[in-house]
Amino acid sequence: MPNPKDNFGAMRKVKTFLTKVIFDAVGHFNSDDGWAFASHIALSGLMALFPFLIFATTLASFLGAQAFADTAVHIVFDIWPSAIAGPIANEVKNVLTVQRSGLLTLSVIAAAYFASNGVEALRIALNRAYRVTDTRSIIFCRLQSLGFVLLGTLALMVISFLLILAPLAFRIAVQWFPDIDLFAGTISFWRYFIAVTVLILALFAVHIWLPAGKRTLGDILPGIVLTLIAWLAGAMAFAQYLETFANYVTTYAGLASIMVAIVFLYMISAIFIIGAEINTAIMNYRKRQQQPELADN
Repeated sequence: MPNPKDNFGAMRKVKTFLTKVIFDAVGHFNSDDGWAFASHIALSGLMALFPFLIFATTLASFLGAQAFADTAVHIVFDIWPSAIAGPIANEVKNVLTVQRSGLLTLSVIAAAYFASNGVEALRIALNRAYRVTDTRSIIFCRLQSLGFVLLGTLALMVISFLLILAPLAFRIAVQWFPDIDLFAGTISFWRYFIAVTVLILALFAVHIWLPAGKRTLGDILPGIVLTLIAWLAGAMAFAQYLETFANYVTTYAGLASIMVAIVFLYMISAIFIIGAEINTAIMNYRKRQQQPELADN
């Protein structure tokens, strides 16, 4: 029979753990300009979005992936609330359907560079959240950021190819196994599943490779899980807010969709940084427990 004192002691330890981790994470976020860095990520991300998609679309067209633009828009915006993503996705499609003369033009190279600025914003925020000093060279960091842009482009190209191939493969399978035609409606599910999978993999990639120092999967997992849960809750709450209370059109007129996107990105950027702060707070708590002389601090 369980001892009530043991249960009380375990609950007290959990409460102490949560209290210290939350106070450490939120306290450092506030004292270390976390809100300012969230704004930096939001603006840099929005400014990097169009250059990235322009570069990706140009490269994809050069390599023969003509249907890339539509797939890229779905992968990027399917995980946004429709009230926010709809207007911007339409503008993105308009930009991406413009024919460009060649791959190795100055504008496309500049697009890749400006797209990497969004990655650099994530790096700076993560370094501050993980409380590390980045001693790597500027050249290495910039090349790594450009590598993230190129890798993201290639990943979207592969996904584009698979999404085009999937319906064809399904039609062939139906000819051999007619009963699976009942599941035809679930094909659209894969588009959202892939978008979420890409998001999760991207979170692991930036937490592992962008900031200085080394961290294990166990070190970064709590913050990533919290980030995903908070993003989902925040996106639902923000979408409900837009539908119920906010009327950005009367305030910002033609700029309403951009302002909504900035506010939304600001919110999810703050959550992203807090996720890294949580990881750091947990690691610091574990270190204090392993060193009794620091546990009382």
